[in-house]
Amino acid sequence: MAFDFIVLGGTGTQGRIVSKDLLLRGYSVLLCGRDKPRVDKILSRFKKAQFQYLDLNNLTTAKKIIKDSGSDILVNCAEGDWNVEVAEICGKLGINCIDLGSEIWLTRKQLEFDGLYKKNKIIHITGCGSVPGIGNVMLAHAAAKFDTLKDVECGFAWNSNIKKFVVPYSIGTIVEEFTFPAMIIKNGKIVKKVALEKIEEWNDSFAGKQQALYVQHAEPYTFYRYFKNQGLKNVRFYAEFPPHSFNTIKMLMDLGLGSEKMILVNGVKVMPVEVLIEVLKNVKPPRGYREVEDLWVTVIGKKNGKKKTTKMQCLVKTLKGWEDAGSNIDTGIPASIMAQMIKNKIIAKKGCFAPEACVPPAPFFAELRKYQMVVYENGKAIN
Repeated sequence: MAFDFIVLGGTGTQGRIVSKDLLLRGYSVLLCGRDKPRVDKILSRFKKAQFQYLDLNNLTTAKKIIKDSGSDILVNCAEGDWNVEVAEICGKLGINCIDLGSEIWLTRKQLEFDGLYKKNKIIHITGCGSVPGIGNVMLAHAAAKFDTLKDVECGFAWNSNIKKFVVPYSIGTIVEEFTFPAMIIKNGKIVKKVALEKIEEWNDSFAGKQQALYVQHAEPYTFYRYFKNQGLKNVRFYAEFPPHSFNTIKMLMDLGLGSEKMILVNGVKVMPVEVLIEVLKNVKPPRGYREVEDLWVTVIGKKNGKKKTTKMQCLVKTLKGWEDAGSNIDTGIPASIMAQMIKNKIIAKKGCFAPEACVPPAPFFAELRKYQMVVYENGKAIN
């Protein structure tokens, strides 16, 4: 059979969220990954779901599986830096492709496939989750109301009702954010910031007390790429964590568990960060655990010659029926929505983009509201 969608990394947290949502909408989905037991419940619940073992370390086999799926839309939720390879495969096969985002240098490479995707009349969107993702579309909405832009700040804040450590999203991504240099745009130039160089204590309007820090994200690059002609000069991205989560993550990093340097354990070489990822897969949220997340973008510029500031926010809470995902629904659900918008031709552009350049805000925000994700503009709900 030809599937409506193929999901790479379908056995991971975000892959399961994307797949479940698409299946609930009545679509057929081929879930691809390496850990079938993690999706057995989905496979038993949905007749239109099937599983295929896929390891992106073998790109030749992966390409055959993608082609044989018969799907014209691929959602890439795989861990690791495979976004460029997957985007190239899909471009050559003539398959629409979206993913959850990459580092800046990988994002730049993906956008270079623009000609290939235009030639084959398909689309690739990189960064289709929360931030990047929802934040990018919120910026597009806000920027349309400015004559000129100067500064954009973007980030996320979150908290939980039970102050016990639960992996906020991908621990692999978190390790990179806590160890890799952060990138900001200052006066139109990329500037590197040492990881954890500056940690600030903030009080978020929805999530409460936070530890805020610069982290490496693609938004400074894509925001500047698409809005420099509107005068944008400075872009900064912040990750915020409640103290109970930040302190645990920092301790794990200090102990060396985020290291990619091989060590010898009982005669076997292992990478500490890979062990950490596998161990934390077994950490489950306690009963009654709930999360709230605030995705935000602050835009400063001018309108009619006067200084103007707009703050966009998307409030996300643990949703009934998705309790095991916590606020992580704000990454997998937007990817599912954007994939469906391509399927239904609501997103009609061809080529390679970040969401701010191709996703129409109004219908996207309307879909988010169906999952109780409320978008605010200067404190007023707009969806």
